[in-house]
Amino acid sequence: MSTNSFADPRRQNKILRYKPPNTETNPTLEDPTPDYMNLLGMIFSMCGLMLKLKWCAWIAVYCSFISFANSRSSEDTKQMMSSFM
Repeated sequence: MSTNSFADPRRQNKILRYKPPNTETNPTLEDPTPDYMNLLGMIFSMCGLMLKLKWCAWIAVYCSFISFANSRSSEDTKQMMSSFM
């Protein structure tokens, strides 16, 4: 088995580093899932607290976990923790 270092088929000038698309120029790339899950979590938590329905409270906890997992790291930490609580 011989190593052939000079016969590398990759072209160095064709290698491009990945850059994620900018959401400021294209707002359709932003994922609304954390916002919807946050809203659903608030609705289910109010139903769980006011009507004393345990299944509503568990669904609210589940929605808040999904919202927390899908949120971006650049979002406000205080707002995320308050919505989670």
